[in-house]
Amino acid sequence: MAFGRLQRPQGSQPMSEINMTPLIDVMLVLLIIFMITAPMMTSRLKLDLPKADAAQPSQPVPDSLAVAITADGLLHLDDQIVSPEALAQRALAQAKAKPQTEVQLRADKVVAYGKVAELIGLLQKAGLNRIAFVTEGAGEAPAPAPQP
Repeated sequence: MAFGRLQRPQGSQPMSEINMTPLIDVMLVLLIIFMITAPMMTSRLKLDLPKADAAQPSQPVPDSLAVAITADGLLHLDDQIVSPEALAQRALAQAKAKPQTEVQLRADKVVAYGKVAELIGLLQKAGLNRIAFVTEGAGEAPAPAPQP
């Protein structure tokens, strides 16, 4: 008599190795995404720029300096023309007396950005770091230019 085996035939065996192809595909896609977005993130600056139609402050700032730069590049401190050296001395004295003084900066639209940046640097070097940019409201008419 012939007897068959008593063992069952073996089915599919569990895989002991992970299939790496999908993992590598996902990692390459992520690498490409980071390679594309990284330069974009470093070249942009997040700036809070003032809006022209913003509401006016409800209460005036008691410790403030009003600094303006006109289209011809002249500096004004409280509506009086000053030299950059005199402005630096006044800002340094104000910073020593009251370090939390706010500078309210008004600049004409045609003034080059470099001039405004130099003025901000001068004020910060003196110790005044709170600088507010003053703009006109959307419905306001421009103020007449002062006559020298």
